This record gives sequence, structure tokens and C-alpha cells, in this order.
Amino acid sequence: MSESYKYNPGIGHVGSYQVSGHPWMTGSTLAGNEEIQINFPYVTKSVTVAQSGSGNLRVHFVATGSMNSPAGCKWEFNTTEDALTMNVRCSGIWLSNGHASTATGYQIYAEMTSIKAARMWALTGSGISE
Repeated sequence: MSESYKYNPGIGHVGSYQVSGHPWMTGSTLAGNEEIQINFPYVTKSVTVAQSGSGNLRVHFVATGSMNSPAGCKWEFNTTEDALTMNVRCSGIWLSNGHASTATGYQIYAEMTSIKAARMWALTGSGISE
């Protein structure tokens, strides 16, 4: 008997968020005024971002296009070893360094569901991109 349909969990699959996520980690350095996108291989259950340098690390869900984005659209770290944990469903985040001349380091730990990142929609709206 051949299997013509293989079940894959989707965004609304509650069980994917109730079980422990599988780990995913990365880290690097951002130059002054640099902005990068971090794409996750699967939809996240939670994301922790930590600053490991002396710059001005910012976390946001969309590209800012400039370092002067509205205050409500980013989380800004102000000291080395600041950390933020977000229980959030997303397929990627943006990081930027708001300091013009000082590089800063970052570390990211994410708990992944088994939901493929391609199933996640783009995050927009008040508090995200406005």
C-alpha cells in the first residue's frame, strides 16, 4: 500500500507549540550601523537574543531601512549581556546595530517547532512594521 499523503503540521497545529522545541543557535558580530536578517529553518516556539558586545543591538521583525525606525518597532539593548526571550511564532528576525562606530556581538537561541518556515506568513501591522 503506497502512502499518497503525508501529514505535515501547519501554523495552527497546537501540539507543535506544546512540546519542547528542538534547539537552534547562532551568533556573530554586527558592524556599526549594520542590519541583518536571521532566517530560521522552522517556525519558532520561542527566541532568545542576547547582546555580547558593547554596541547598541536592536531586535525587530521587519527591515527598518534606516537606523531611525519608529521607537515602537524594535527592542533595543543598552548594556552588554542584556537578553530578551520572546515566546513568538515567526520564521525570522532582524538585528541591527544602532551605534555608528562600535561593533557589537549577538547570540541567538531559538526553540523550533516541526512546522516548515515556508508555512509562516510575513509579520506586519501596528507594533511590528508601523
